[in-house]
Amino acid sequence: MAQRIFVNVVGFADEERHALNLLFRISEEREVVFAPWEPNAPEAAQLAVVDGTSYEAQVEIESPRNAEVPIIWIGDGAPERTWRKFTRPIAWPEIVQAMDELFPAPIDFDIDFDSDSAEDAVNADTQPPDTLPPDTPPRRRVLIAAADINERLYLRAKLSLSDLTQADEASTPAEALELVALNDYILAIVDFGLPGSNGWDFVRDLRTGPRPIARMVVIAPHLTLVARIRAWRAGVSDLLEKPPHPAKLHDIFQSV
Repeated sequence: MAQRIFVNVVGFADEERHALNLLFRISEEREVVFAPWEPNAPEAAQLAVVDGTSYEAQVEIESPRNAEVPIIWIGDGAPERTWRKFTRPIAWPEIVQAMDELFPAPIDFDIDFDSDSAEDAVNADTQPPDTLPPDTPPRRRVLIAAADINERLYLRAKLSLSDLTQADEASTPAEALELVALNDYILAIVDFGLPGSNGWDFVRDLRTGPRPIARMVVIAPHLTLVARIRAWRAGVSDLLEKPPHPAKLHDIFQSV
């Protein structure tokens, strides 16, 4: 069962709150789940993420209920007992890394080495990764190829809302091609501005390589007529303008 950590979020503008809520939703897929703390939550908050510019910040710091709670402080003027502090603009991946350091995922070593279970575990680990037990639904794996980690987090969250929870991320064309050589994907989402890519040739390689990806979504800066023609010739299923419209993404992911 996943470990649920309640986080007291203090302050922040709507856009930053949206980013935090996105991180909370993504964590639902992990062994350690972060959830926003509310007064009616079943447990006390185990972590506080505080906007140092908010008027509530000092009140929360001085509150007795937060005396033993680790604090991640955003902005200047962090109190002495702050566990970690960050400046703006907020680098959300660094925030996530700090939270993971504080609440690492548990490691299960409960293996009986005096029985056959140890041998069974070794044999299971050495089986091909694509081997599935009988009657197991086929894996619906997605490739996300984008340089910006915030963009990848956003796309992963949108995928999870459509029950597409198995997603691999690549920040370069080389990483994407390495992943494609090892895995079968039902969908690839490619940011056309991926650094170092050779544009439509790279997209075509993903579409028609040794492990062809049947459905391709390309996110391009401008939807010109030439881009539409090249997308069609490369076998691209969907061409979206950057940033992609959330409703269009939802419709595409729901149809996979």
